[in-house]
This record gives sequence, structure tokens and C-alpha cells, in this order.
Amino acid sequence: MSNTIRAYAAQQAGEALERYDFDAGALKNDEVEVKVHYCGICHSDLSVIDNEWGFSKYPVVAGHEIIGEIVALGEDCKGLSIGQMVGVGWTAESCQHCNPCIGGHANVCEQAKATIAGHMGGFADKVRAQWQWVIPMPEGVDLAKAGPLLCGGITVFQPLLQHGINASHKVGVIGVGGLGHMALSFFNAWGCEVTAFSSNPDKYEAIKEMGAHQILDSTDPKAFKNAKSSLDLIVSTVNVPLDWNAYLGLLKPQGKLHVVGAVLKPLDIQAFALISGEKGVSGSPTGSPVQLRTMMEFAARKEISPIVEEFAMSDINAAIQHVREGKARYRVVLKNDF
Repeated sequence: MSNTIRAYAAQQAGEALERYDFDAGALKNDEVEVKVHYCGICHSDLSVIDNEWGFSKYPVVAGHEIIGEIVALGEDCKGLSIGQMVGVGWTAESCQHCNPCIGGHANVCEQAKATIAGHMGGFADKVRAQWQWVIPMPEGVDLAKAGPLLCGGITVFQPLLQHGINASHKVGVIGVGGLGHMALSFFNAWGCEVTAFSSNPDKYEAIKEMGAHQILDSTDPKAFKNAKSSLDLIVSTVNVPLDWNAYLGLLKPQGKLHVVGAVLKPLDIQAFALISGEKGVSGSPTGSPVQLRTMMEFAARKEISPIVEEFAMSDINAAIQHVREGKARYRVVLKNDF
């Protein structure tokens, strides 16, 4: 087995990606090597390429929405086989011995290593990850579209599990984009009554086709007033500051505003907006291995796939620019052509 991995890497913050080969070294006992078939492009990839979050180490090989085929297994790997189709998402490894790890919440392990931070990701012909984080693909999944489910999909699916949401609940989605369009599909299939927030009537028909039962004009104070105390959960997928207190007013008592979009400015929230109705603000980072498996099985059963545009991996810089310019509808997936 060759330890050479062919990839596309950013050598400095914000630069175009260049071809980059590296020696991955010997496969660790608990590692799986996956031949990449498809890899999605996520806004988090751009944040790491640009060092927006301040922890990038160059060269950066991004890409963490990976679908591929197992080509090598370390001797301690369990339950996987050569030739099996699998996926790798945001997390590549965790300690496996802390309380969160042994309690089924390895996604919040303090020693967890992201697939694209201090680790080489999926903009490559192969990728490696700890076996627990290599997710088997169920029968019926569209492999060409499944990659974004492993980051964007689990990001919006996890709040359903975290908050014990069921078909009796009413949920709202802020932002109908790469994350939000998957949230609408998942929440609808979960049996919830789904409200989307949008100020663009030209998108209303498409938003309803994605799974929204109703749409609230996000710029209309009267619409917000009429919908006061009507939602159990609101999931925000946007990365810009909003009038969070207005959204808190839409929650029922004990309702939750759940943040999954990386807003870089502090949330401006009034204490009484929380106190008066025992309301809460929460967040979550993707999901644990068991949550990822649960999501993929649910997506396969309900035939949930993101809406994607496909590029060849050799056209990676054009694909990244497409995402940067906000032109993606709604996710971009690279097909390996090494």
C-alpha cells in the first residue's frame, strides 16, 4: 500500500488551492484509509482555508463531507470491511476514553481532531480517520449527494435529538441555504410542523417544496406579533447577527433558540426574553458517531438528499469560487478525478 496521498492544498490563507502530494506515514492501528469518491465543499472549509477562526495550519487540505470506499484497515478497527462504502464528516478522531466519548457524545470530546484542522481532509484521492468516525453508508443512499449530510445534514439533525423533538412539535428554520434547506427536509420528515423564515416571495414555492408548511416574512413585525409563542424550537443556520430577541418572542414557554450557524459577533439577548418564559439558547457541533449513523439511516429510509451541484475535483478552485460568491444551489460536491 502506498502512503502517498495526492491532494489540493492551500499554502497560505485565502490562496487558490494547488496540487500537493504528501506522505501520510504508516496506517495507525485504529485508522481506516478511504478512497475518496465524492467530497462536498462546506463554508467551514473556506473558513479554515482563510484562517477565519485563527487555528489553521498550512498547508491546509480541506474537505470534510467525504464519501468513499475503504481500501485499508488498521488491525484494531471493528465492524468495517475492505470495499465498504462509507463517509467521513467534520471529526476524524476523538480520545475514546473521556466521559463524553464513552457516554455517546464524542463530538464534544475536548481532544477531538477535526478532519481539516491539524489533519489532512478529503480534497484528495484518499483520506484517513479513526474507525469509529467512519460511517457506513446504508442501502438506498445516493452516494453522489450524501457527502453534505455528514456535516451540514448532521448539524441540523442533531438538534432534533438534543431537544427530544417529536412529531407534536412546531419548529422554525432561520436561513434557507446550504444548511437550512436540509433542515426543512429533515424536520418535515420527522413529522414536525415546519416554519421557514424568508423575506423573498420569489422563493416561497421552492421553500415549501423543500418541506416548509408555512413561511414567516422575516422583515414583517406584524407577522412576528401574530406568531408570538407559537414555536417549540427555532434553529438558526445563518452566520450574521439578527434581532434575536424578536425570534425568542416566537418561542413557547420553555422553547429553545438553537444556533448552528457560526455567527462571529456576540448574541445580543435580553435577560427577560429568557426569564419570562423559561426559554433557552443552545448550540451544537455536528454529531457523534451514533448520531451520524442514526441520521444516515433515517435519510436513507425517508429518501432525504441535499440539493447539489457537481464539479470535478480538478475544477476545485472554480467550485470554491462558486461557493464564495453565494451561487451554490444549495451544496457543491466534488467528484474525484485523480
